[in-house]
Amino acid sequence: MKYLLITLFSFLSLHSFAQVQGTVKDNTSTPIIGANILWMNGTTGTITNEEGHFSIDLPNNNERRLIISFIGYQNDTIRVTDTTQPLDIILNDGVELSEVNVVSRKMGTVKMRNSILNEDVLNGAELCRAACCNLGESFTTNPSVDVSYSDAATGAKQIKLLGLSGTYVQMLTENIPNYRGAAAPYGLGYVPGPWMHSIQVSKGTSSVKNGYEALTGQINVEFKKPQLEEADWVALNLFASTAGRYEANADATIQFKNKWSTTFLAHYENETEAHDENKDGFLDVPQVEQYNFHNRWAYMGEKFVFQAGIKALSEERTSGQSAHHATTSGELYKVGIDTERYEAFTKSAYIFDREKNTNIALILSGSIHNQDATYGHKYYNVDQSNFYASLMFETEFSPVHSLSTGLSFNHDGYDQKYEFPQNNQMCSYPSFVYTKENVVGAYAQYTLNLNDQWLMMAGIRGDHSSEHGFFITPRAHIKYSPNEYVNFRLSAGKGYRSHHVLAENNYLLSSSRTINIARDLDMEEAWNYGVSIASYIPLFGKTLNLNAEYYYTNFLNQVVVDMDSNPHEVSFYNLKGDSYSHVLQVEATYPFFEGFSLTAAYRLTDVKCTYGDRKLEKPLTSKYKGLLTASYQTPLGKWQFDATLQLNGGGRMPTPYSLNGKDLSWQKNYDSFEQLNLQVTRYFRNWSVYVGGENLTDFVQKNPIIGADNPWGNTFDSSMIWGPMHGRKVYIGVRWNLPRN
Repeated sequence: MKYLLITLFSFLSLHSFAQVQGTVKDNTSTPIIGANILWMNGTTGTITNEEGHFSIDLPNNNERRLIISFIGYQNDTIRVTDTTQPLDIILNDGVELSEVNVVSRKMGTVKMRNSILNEDVLNGAELCRAACCNLGESFTTNPSVDVSYSDAATGAKQIKLLGLSGTYVQMLTENIPNYRGAAAPYGLGYVPGPWMHSIQVSKGTSSVKNGYEALTGQINVEFKKPQLEEADWVALNLFASTAGRYEANADATIQFKNKWSTTFLAHYENETEAHDENKDGFLDVPQVEQYNFHNRWAYMGEKFVFQAGIKALSEERTSGQSAHHATTSGELYKVGIDTERYEAFTKSAYIFDREKNTNIALILSGSIHNQDATYGHKYYNVDQSNFYASLMFETEFSPVHSLSTGLSFNHDGYDQKYEFPQNNQMCSYPSFVYTKENVVGAYAQYTLNLNDQWLMMAGIRGDHSSEHGFFITPRAHIKYSPNEYVNFRLSAGKGYRSHHVLAENNYLLSSSRTINIARDLDMEEAWNYGVSIASYIPLFGKTLNLNAEYYYTNFLNQVVVDMDSNPHEVSFYNLKGDSYSHVLQVEATYPFFEGFSLTAAYRLTDVKCTYGDRKLEKPLTSKYKGLLTASYQTPLGKWQFDATLQLNGGGRMPTPYSLNGKDLSWQKNYDSFEQLNLQVTRYFRNWSVYVGGENLTDFVQKNPIIGADNPWGNTFDSSMIWGPMHGRKVYIGVRWNLPRN
């Protein structure tokens, strides 16, 4: 059947169009994302993708000169004589004045003009603007993604996109679904910053290729790859902070002459000092020690390409009461989470026709996640296994029509053991549960491209779950570019996800709340609609980037996390009523002068859900966010200065209760607060030194843990987190690399 489909698709090609392909890089061999490619005296144009690649149809006239341009680089004109050979184009930085090379500031976050999705790419330049110790700390300068603590005792963090929690964001590593289930609460710390090549953030409904789970968007991490020309021989990164956090990262790449290459990446993290600045007897941040290793291989042939890799992680996380704050019983409340995680993947593809991008690819991945956790007298141990397979076929019938289709299989198994004290016992729930879900799916996605002016993509997939039966996921996108100065995008689509309550929310066990889980929870199901406008306005010889976007997510079914109906309980049940989010965001970026760029953004969020019989604002969700981030690099590129100011709006707290008939256990609402981060980097030939500060406004949430003086009582709650738990922090780091050229 597989070969029949391939043969059928090959014969369906209507006709071929001659194209010119190539790659655009800077003089350090770094791919330039979003470079403009245009035929001289013509109207046909395109831009480079995240790898710097492009393809463009030959013009109808005899003009064969390509104009390549990008902000901050010298324009170049290339005469094309041989259309069968790919072009390798190098753009020089800045402009030459009296034999002095003026280096301009490269854009760190790139809006993908040619993508039909509303997609941002955070490249290496952006990731170096802050400490970026791990994935969770990579979004400091990004206005769309929020990262916050979910719990004060465990240090669990979550991403928020479009006003909703990170479980509704599909996490991918190199387009493979990852960090799901038990890995979700702490997975943001499993990806070291120095390992990342780039991060792609796609908002709203996405492609059906990677599955049905993206309800609000996708975040895809691309790791350093051995086959890239810019891969260093060796790279090191050392980091230390005043909070007692120390990190060491190293990677090494070997490129063999027989088209094979390999990269070894290693990471060590130690943050084991005890800090209790607010004197509540509990550690402000957990003590963490982590070992992380990754090895990957690549074979890049003319027709066949292959990649494979393995990862291994070991992490010990401890928190709770400090020794000098024991209760009257003398017993300390301790939290301990030990994690062992192993991953492996292979990606292989056979290319039938490079000109038409006709290929078939197979992705296989698997992971084992073992986590043993104790929360005072409770324990929760989970062993999660995952296997994922995806077979994909793609072809371009012509520059106008293209098709992608494929099959997928996903297996999740959860082996869970737990025990709770009598006063927190889950009603009629056993202490041992094994659950598994197998999902088989197929998809087809068609793309129509009308001269790069109209771009339309429609996809549909059908999946059958062993737990929830058959369901269909439709998604559609439209992009309209009337000229090179503005893009309009529309999107609509559905998303589903299975909810694994204890695995995804195990950090809630560190509170005294009774956990109630309804039986036979249905899949979560939501529609997402989005509209966005991206404009590129020439202004005083530079380009002003303006973006405005609106997204609406409407849940048809949801597993509600209810902390309002009873302040001493947290209940999980299927939605009975309305649940939705409205998000409106505007953003502007402008390079005011050579080497300096300023970004300002503002976002309004309206998220409501029905808790019991009341429709309320979603608790612990800020109503608005403002961001102002500036970056300046000196003319010779030796110094770089980065500053980010965040204004985090206030919001609603879960419903409090009365302590003595008068005083409330906590306030009904929380106020807005500001945070300022700064970093200065000094560049040398092959190394750099960076010094920075986080939360320089020194804002800290007061009393983040309710009932901290008696954690064994029934008022103890560490989940009321809306602000930072640590104050001002200063850090220093050194980066060193040995390049190939």
